[in-house]
Amino acid sequence: MANLKASRKHQHTGGCAVRPTQLLAWYDRHRRRLPWRAPAGQRSDPYRVWLSEIMLQQTTVKAVGPYFEKFLARWPEVTALGSADLDDVLRMWAGLGYYSRARNLHACAVAVLREYGGVFPDTEEGLRKLPGIGPYTAAAIAAIAFDRLTMPVDGNIERVVSRLFAVEEALPQAKPQIQALAATLLGPARAGDSAQALMDLGATICTPKKPACSLCPLNENCAARDRGDQDTFPRKAAKKTGALRRGAAFVVVRGDELLVRSRAAKGLLGGMTEVPGSDWLAGQDDAAALAEAPELAAVKRWHRKLGVVTHVFTHFPLELVVYTAKVPARTRAPDGMRWVPIATLDGEALPNVMRKVVAHGLGE
Repeated sequence: MANLKASRKHQHTGGCAVRPTQLLAWYDRHRRRLPWRAPAGQRSDPYRVWLSEIMLQQTTVKAVGPYFEKFLARWPEVTALGSADLDDVLRMWAGLGYYSRARNLHACAVAVLREYGGVFPDTEEGLRKLPGIGPYTAAAIAAIAFDRLTMPVDGNIERVVSRLFAVEEALPQAKPQIQALAATLLGPARAGDSAQALMDLGATICTPKKPACSLCPLNENCAARDRGDQDTFPRKAAKKTGALRRGAAFVVVRGDELLVRSRAAKGLLGGMTEVPGSDWLAGQDDAAALAEAPELAAVKRWHRKLGVVTHVFTHFPLELVVYTAKVPARTRAPDGMRWVPIATLDGEALPNVMRKVVAHGLGE
């Protein structure tokens, strides 16, 4: 509570209190044109809002744009997506990362179709009951699609609010305080526009580095700018990086086909396509990883490629040694594996780490 009072004190030392109308006036002039955003004065489509919010989790607007357009062309409404096959959804998602989002996306569409007749609930409480929709996403959909008086707080809004009120507590502990302060920027109407205005402000002006404070409509009210240390907000606790994990991947070619399998439905990269490989373990040596090679009588010797494939997941970095082999045309795939044409790999649900492995294994 003391921190919250201190923040409010800073707000007033930076000038008069922020009025939501200031923010909305700026937004009306400078709003970004985004493929999921309704034109000014028009009601937002809940399906587009939901689809974009799920895609934008831990991903940039630039990366999401093409995927959003592809999904919308293939499944133009939630009933179509709810009737789709999960494997098709995973294939379309491949490359966007954090694949549990794709599984949750499909599960949510199925729930909206079967339990709600293809119509999204219009309250935060109702939205929270759907698979894959947490507090932030529920608030974003409720505010933007249904104009419910609530403030979703994403990374952009966290940054704007932490600077505006000079929030000293570090993230993630500061999240409740920032949420409460962000809610003070809601006007009595246009909740969705208020949220999107703060998002746009953080994306275009109140950027992580070298914010364009002179262009900000709230600069006279910004406590951090008054102090001259706006670049240091939000405060962040030191990240803990997981231990390096190591493993082996096996790139097996039969003519113009590649040996692949599907990962278990649950867990990291669940349901995605991969080449066979060992477990990923901290401190694992190459001999132990090689012992988990697929059982193929036609392979007399595995050829180790020079170098390793590296990839960083949210909780740990990974190094994979890549082994290759070529087998005769009639070689059968081991149980649980299959041959796919190399020419059609773009259509497989290969996560980025596996695309790196395949490129490394097939390269000269």
